[in-house]
Formats: sequence, C-alpha cells, structure tokens
Amino acid sequence: MPSTSHPPATVRRRRRWNAKQVALAFALTVPNLLLLAVFTYRPLIDNIRLSFYSWNISSPKATFIGLDNYVEWFKDPVSWQILWNTVVFTGFAVVGSMVLGLALALLLDQKLRARGFVRSFVFAPYVISGAAVGVAFQFVFDPSYGLVQDLLRRVGLESPNFYQEPGWALFMITVTYVWKNLGYTFVIYLAALQARRTDLDEAAEIDGTPAWRRFWRITLPQLRPTTFFLSITVLLNSFQVFDIIQVMTGGGPFGTSTTTMVYQVYQETFVNNRAGYGAAVATIMFLIVLVITAVQVRFQERSEQFS
Repeated sequence: MPSTSHPPATVRRRRRWNAKQVALAFALTVPNLLLLAVFTYRPLIDNIRLSFYSWNISSPKATFIGLDNYVEWFKDPVSWQILWNTVVFTGFAVVGSMVLGLALALLLDQKLRARGFVRSFVFAPYVISGAAVGVAFQFVFDPSYGLVQDLLRRVGLESPNFYQEPGWALFMITVTYVWKNLGYTFVIYLAALQARRTDLDEAAEIDGTPAWRRFWRITLPQLRPTTFFLSITVLLNSFQVFDIIQVMTGGGPFGTSTTTMVYQVYQETFVNNRAGYGAAVATIMFLIVLVITAVQVRFQERSEQFS
C-alpha cells in the first residue's frame, strides 16, 4: 500500500527556502532584463530594421530598399578608407593605452614618495570630458605656438602641421585619446597588481631570477584575466570615440582622413540626413565588434585550457 506520510520538516523547510531564493533571484534579475530589453536590445533591433530603408531623418516616411544601403557602403571606396582609419586608430589606442597603463601601474606599485598624488594625477584625465580634452590638445599640437612645436624647436626639429597633413592628424587624435584613456587602464592594472600573489615574486627574487624574467614568467601570467578584460572594454570604448574627433579635426582635414565608422554614422545620419544609410554603417560596425569580441573570448578560453 503506498505511503501517505508527508515529507520531513527539514525537506519542507528546504523547499520553502529554495522557493524564496528563486523568487528573490527573479525579483532582482527581471528589472535589469527589462532595462536591457528596452534601452539596449530594442534600439539595436530598430537600428537593424532601419538599415533596410531609405529615410531622410526629417521626413515622416521611410522607403524600403532592402540591402541597397549595404551594397552602397561596400562599393564606396571611401568606406574602406574609413574602415582603415578605424582599424589604425583602434589598434594604436588599445595597444598604447594598455602598454602605457601597465608600465605606469608597475612603476606606481612601488613604494615611492607622493605616489598617491601621482596616481590621482594619472587618473584625472579619464574623468574629464572628451570635448574639453580635445580643445586643450588643440593648443598642444598647434604648429605655431603649441607645446609639441616648442619641444621640437628646442632640439632643432620642425613641427609637422598636424591640422593639414592627414597622417599626422590621425596620429594627433590617437595620442589625445590614449592620454585621456590612460587613467582607466592604469587603475585596473594597478588593482590587479596589488591583488597578485607576492610570495611568488619573493621566492623568485630569493632564487636570483632577473626582474624581466619575473615579470614575464610570474607577473604577466597573473594579469592575463585583467588584460583580457581591458582588451575588450578599451576596444569597445575606442570604437565609440566621437567627441575628440569632432572637436579636433571634424573628420578631416581633407575629406575623411580622420573619419572613423562611428563618426561616419553621425555624418550620414545628422549631417547628410541619411538615417537608413547611417543605420547600415552602425550595423556593420556592430558586427565587426561582435566578431572581434567572439575571437577574443575564444582565444582567452584556449589560453586558459593550455595554461
């Protein structure tokens, strides 16, 4: 005859506790998921939908044109120049920010005088508006009376015209962005250095291991998760740089010599009033970033397996 006894009291309490945990998790996650759906995924889907239309942003009506915006972008030689500008700017911005940030973190992780003040000084540009930084660096790179011109003149060199030569203009905005973003990578690397295992460094030092080998074999492997995190976040941030370009060069000096993809989205949407074409450029940029991020995640997973 089947048993009709009830579960023990401990089992009932455990079930009630599990139900409370599920309810709490549901209450905490649902509002965040709703916010993501409304402010992230819905605009993304609307942007992709709009990329299949021809729409003057001031017109109440949009015309469906299918893939014409994408075909036009891939056939336009200017698009490939803009893509190359984006790759160069992003590559140097990511590598420069991370290398210099790690170098400063290693330096200021030492017991030095006034290191707290120096840490604040290094981090300060990160919280300053990009437009303000761009205006300030206009004077730094001014070929007539800027700081760079003065330093080069003291060593007998002539300052290039950063506002008239396309290569130097791209160099100028890249250096400006690296200077602004340096505090972010510095702080993250410094926190990782202070959380690492110092006993490994002490053991290697006792064994007489050279400093460069200790860094390469002990310190750097412990910073691998931090480096992976920074490589993604700095990449995403550098893809979205607009204010510095707008203030310093306006995408010029000649044509699109310093125009990146995000700046092209702005130009096509709000200057040329081609919202559909701008949405297509934004979608292409999203797919590029998505692929790069997926490759980075896969590479990180493989390196963790081999390590």
